[in-house]
Amino acid sequence: MTFDTAAPTTLRDVPDWRYMMQECDELYRYLPAGGSDRIKSHQRKAREAIARLLRGNAELRLQPRAEKPVTAHLRRALDEGKQGALAPAVRALDAVAHDLSWQYGYEKVPKGLTHSYAYAELAGAQGPVVSHDIILGVVLFAPGCTYPAHAHKGITESYVCLSGAVSENHQGVYVPGSMIFNPPEHLHRITVGDREPALLAYAWMGDPADLHQQKMVFTRARPRP
Repeated sequence: MTFDTAAPTTLRDVPDWRYMMQECDELYRYLPAGGSDRIKSHQRKAREAIARLLRGNAELRLQPRAEKPVTAHLRRALDEGKQGALAPAVRALDAVAHDLSWQYGYEKVPKGLTHSYAYAELAGAQGPVVSHDIILGVVLFAPGCTYPAHAHKGITESYVCLSGAVSENHQGVYVPGSMIFNPPEHLHRITVGDREPALLAYAWMGDPADLHQQKMVFTRARPRP
């Protein structure tokens, strides 16, 4: 996809990306908080940030398309997600999938992850939707993937399961329509079911310095039970 470089491209210029942001807003507007004040507050802050992107007609700055080995599982994950609880969000993601730039995000990627994990940002400082106070994206895991323990300094993170099934720290199983909430510094490890890939949407919120200078590292420490 190419655009006239004379003026910035915005969400109104590319409806599929505007619809993608609208579906992200829906995730944080209507998914239940389970009675948790902390999760409810995070959801409110996330949808307020997304609303600012929509209301302000945010700039769209597409990155060069990039794939990783795990994206061979993307079609299956999307097809499964279209049959699940969050089908509208998955269909919106499918409409922009050709624009995604899949990355590892780590300087040193464990050998076992090179074929079983990647993420793509939907909104962030570098785009595709230019945002400075929230990062939105999707992460794709191959069947049987174990995503090692890690934590995020100064960042509140949530995952929304779009397809497949995952467990975090062996505490419950999350299926489409479920939200995982990780406060700052929370050590978490993710495992994925053996039969299907897992596709999760995520949101990061925090101070801009923490959001955009985050160093992605794994730890050898075990998650707390």
